[in-house]
Amino acid sequence: MRPETERDLAEAIAGANGALSIRGGGTRAIAIAEGEALETGGVSGITLYEPGALTLVAKAGTTLGEIEAALDAEGQRLPFEVPDLRALLGRTGETTIGGITAANASGPRRIASGACRDFLLGVRFVDGAGTVVSNGGRVMKNVTGYDLVKLMAGSHGTLGVLTEVSFKVLPRPETSATLVLQGLSDAAAVAAMSKALGSPFDVTGAAHDPAAGQTSLRIEGFEKSVAYRLEQLRALFADTPSIVAEDGAAHWAGIRDVAPLQGRAGDVWRISCKPSDAPDLAATLGAEALLYDWGGGLIWALMPGGSDARARLGAFAGHATRLRGSSAAPAFHPEPAPVAALSAGLRARFDPRGVLNPGLMA
Repeated sequence: MRPETERDLAEAIAGANGALSIRGGGTRAIAIAEGEALETGGVSGITLYEPGALTLVAKAGTTLGEIEAALDAEGQRLPFEVPDLRALLGRTGETTIGGITAANASGPRRIASGACRDFLLGVRFVDGAGTVVSNGGRVMKNVTGYDLVKLMAGSHGTLGVLTEVSFKVLPRPETSATLVLQGLSDAAAVAAMSKALGSPFDVTGAAHDPAAGQTSLRIEGFEKSVAYRLEQLRALFADTPSIVAEDGAAHWAGIRDVAPLQGRAGDVWRISCKPSDAPDLAATLGAEALLYDWGGGLIWALMPGGSDARARLGAFAGHATRLRGSSAAPAFHPEPAPVAALSAGLRARFDPRGVLNPGLMA
C-alpha cells in the first residue's frame, strides 16, 4: 500500500486486518517487520519553510534531497548531519524525512549540536487505531502529558506512522577545517578527542579510523575564527604529527556514512558507550574493521557473519544494535525490565491491536 494523503493512510491503518510493515524510503531500516508493506513515500512535500524563523515543515515522505535543496538555497541546513547508510547496508531508494525522524538518524555533528530529536519541533502521525495525532508545533514548546515529539523520534514506526514533521534548522557556517592527527593508538586517539572536545575551540566532529591511523577533528564557523581555532588546535597537539584535510566535506561524508566498513562482507554493529570505555570494548570484539565517532562514544564494528557482539562485550554501560547481518541475536539491544515495561505500555496505548511493525523493537 502506498497512500497519497494522510486521510488515506489513516483509513489504511484503521482497516488493517493484520500486521503492517512500515516503510519510508527503505534506506535505513534496521530490520524489516513482518506484515503487509505500508509505504509513506506518497505523503510528501514541503508544507512550510520560513528561513527567517529557522523553521521547516514537511510531510513524512519528502525526500532528504528535496529538503536539502530548499535549505541550501537559503544558506541553511539540518543541524544533525544525516548519515547516508545505503552503501553500508546495501540498500537503494531515497531517504525520507519521516524515516530519518523514526530512526533519530544523526551523524558526526551530534557530539556538538545534538541529535535529530533535539531539533524536532512537532509531529503529526497516525496511531495503530487509525487516529491522527498531533503534538508540538513551530516553536520549542510542549504541553502536559506525553512528549510525543521525543517519543516518535527513534520509535521506528512502532508507536505510529509519521505524516508530517516540523524542524528547527540552522545557518550553514561560512567555512570549516579539519585537523587530522596521525598514528595514534585507539586509546591515545580517544584521549586526544576528549581533549579537543573539552577545549574552548568548538570542535564539531571528532572521529578515529584505526585502519588509516587518522584521528579527525573538525571546526566550523566564520573564516577568521576557524583559522584562529585551527592554529590553536595544532598547538594543542604540537607533539602529534598532523595534516589539514584538503577536502573536509568529503572527509566527513566518509565518516558520516561509515565508508571504512562499506562493501565488505560481515555483520555491522553500532555500539553506543562511554568514550573512555571505547578502546577496551573494541578490543574485546575481535572486529574485522572499526570506526570511532562522537569522540569515542559511538563504535561502528564490522564483525564476522553470525557474530553476537553483545555476547562478546558482556555487560557494559551502553547498548549495541545490529544494523546488518545474519546473527540470531535481536537487532535492538534488550531493554532493562523497567524500561521494557514502559515501552510495552506505550505500545499498548498507541497501538492496542499490535499492527505497527510488531516485534521490531521487542
